[in-house]
Amino acid sequence: MTSTTGPLTLRTLNRATLDRQLLLRRHPRPAGAAIGHLAGLQAQAPLAPYVGLWTRLTGFRPEDLSTLLAERSVVRAHLMRNTVHLVTAPDFVAFRPLFQPRMTRALAGSFGPRLQGVDLDELREVSAALLTARPLTRAQLSRELAARWPGHDPAALAYAATHLQPVVQVPPRGLWRQSGPAAFTLAAAWLDVSDPPDPAQAVEQIVLRYLAAYGPASVADIQAWSGLSRLREVTERLGPRLRPLAGPDGAKLLDLPDAPRPSPDIPAPPRFLPAYDNLLLSFADRSRVIPHGRPVPLPPGHGATTGTLLVDGLWQADWKITAHPDRAVLDITPFTPLAAGDEAAVAAEGARLIEFVTPGVDPDIRFASVR
Repeated sequence: MTSTTGPLTLRTLNRATLDRQLLLRRHPRPAGAAIGHLAGLQAQAPLAPYVGLWTRLTGFRPEDLSTLLAERSVVRAHLMRNTVHLVTAPDFVAFRPLFQPRMTRALAGSFGPRLQGVDLDELREVSAALLTARPLTRAQLSRELAARWPGHDPAALAYAATHLQPVVQVPPRGLWRQSGPAAFTLAAAWLDVSDPPDPAQAVEQIVLRYLAAYGPASVADIQAWSGLSRLREVTERLGPRLRPLAGPDGAKLLDLPDAPRPSPDIPAPPRFLPAYDNLLLSFADRSRVIPHGRPVPLPPGHGATTGTLLVDGLWQADWKITAHPDRAVLDITPFTPLAAGDEAAVAAEGARLIEFVTPGVDPDIRFASVR
């Protein structure tokens, strides 16, 4: 395949990705449809997806997502990069088998020596019965399995149980204002998993879905987002279903043939992203959204009161909300000086964020000095 266009600039890549990430303008689509379009939201911090959807959708309400979780239309589970993601139930069923080899390797790397002498097939069978009967936290699972395998590390046994087979985290974990400890149940007990697609088709779909939500991108980018390997074989198999492009410095990129690429001159409004948003994590080369090379932080907490701020489509500040009885303070810490017009736009968007996270209190927005 050869490229049919001139090299794309970083700004062109930035605007294309923002558009596909629903960040150039808020969209009216339902929360479930947005989660499907984005191929999932990072959910290591359990409430982060609420801010992630609020910043992307018009009229989004927390109960929209809480209802989807309670109805089992979306689930929280270890998937891409072996981290917790919020995905639609059909996507979990389709994509979860692709990640089993990575999860098995992660188990061996982290707990292999502590599982010596444990028959993993037996552990899988025993834990499957336990996790079918009722959801269990890892602490509860540790106690149950330690009785069967005395003398072995209970934490390693529980970690193995949640990585040797498809499991999901169940509510109230991830519910707005109701979140509890992570409790796991067998996916087959929570969802209809009777007819998963062929793995070869599933891996092709995950490549196409990534490009629809993040492209144009390189094979290395797709692998960085997913944690899967040998995806060049998949892109070569897809052949004419992909369009080759040249990126900055001649980098080889791929895209969907009819995917939108808006003008690089289109304005990008300020957007508050939650902690650990996938926009910042899903590229091997993150320069299209991170011009300064800073590592993406994962602050402690539930994910709804800290995050990163896009100004002109680039990560240029961090934010944190501190709630008080009569007001909520939004502290914005920029990395570079903000123009007067940008600061006003950020403040207006920040007031809307406060109303979403802590409704009914006075907003107090503070800009720190550039650090």
